[in-house]
Amino acid sequence: MTAQPALHIDISIEGALWQVIPDLEERIEAAIFAAARLADVALKPGAEVSLLLTSDAQIRELNRAWRQQDKATNVLSFPATQGNDLASAAMLGDIVLACETLQREAEHDGKALPDHLSHLVVHGFLHLLGFDHETDEEAEEMESLERSVLLILGIADPYADKS
Repeated sequence: MTAQPALHIDISIEGALWQVIPDLEERIEAAIFAAARLADVALKPGAEVSLLLTSDAQIRELNRAWRQQDKATNVLSFPATQGNDLASAAMLGDIVLACETLQREAEHDGKALPDHLSHLVVHGFLHLLGFDHETDEEAEEMESLERSVLLILGIADPYADKS
């Protein structure tokens, strides 16, 4: 397997709700490193990714301020740069995840919470690398990459039951 990319991952955890996920930080790091390997995007060695693990209330405030959507969401990504600038960027961006929303979604979809977390970390990180799902073509490319990364992590296809 390809060498692990030299990334710096800064994880801030707000609240005790996140304690229900075993090996939380290791799981996040594994998801990001696997996504970085498979994304085939040149990154500066030591580039930083920042994650904030927070509550529905906090992510709702961020979603309202930055996306004009007054509701909680599962993950927000804030890229620090884009395109060819990624190869020289010291900071890739920020990913914010909301625990209560992740828990509700995992329960509703019958998914293990740690697996759902890994999927959303991969999803958020791919957004930092410039991947998107605004068009059907973009969505197909991003979902295919997510599936491949999750397969490496031993996680079932999160889109398998999608109609």
